[in-house]
Amino acid sequence: MTSTGESTHGYVADKDAYLKRMSRIEGQARGISKMIVEDKYCIDILTQISAVTRALQGVAVGLLDDHIRHCVLDAAKIGDEEAAVKIKEATDAINRLVRS
Repeated sequence: MTSTGESTHGYVADKDAYLKRMSRIEGQARGISKMIVEDKYCIDILTQISAVTRALQGVAVGLLDDHIRHCVLDAAKIGDEEAAVKIKEATDAINRLVRS
């Protein structure tokens, strides 16, 4: 929490890096669309989809790490109930990532 009582997210220190990575991923996704429009070879398109998927997974893992290091840790300092909520959020996020 900040001195004004507003909470900040754990990724705030890495926000610019995340935005840069997401911009790159957006460009890759547009490139895939262009490949489809241009009737490129299926395997080449699938290779690019795999690269975008890995890039998104990298962002997701980084955000999860930030959540655990900041949000969960800060909640643990506040108390058991708050920590339990943040740990459940992290566990649910991990489950979503594993299923995708």
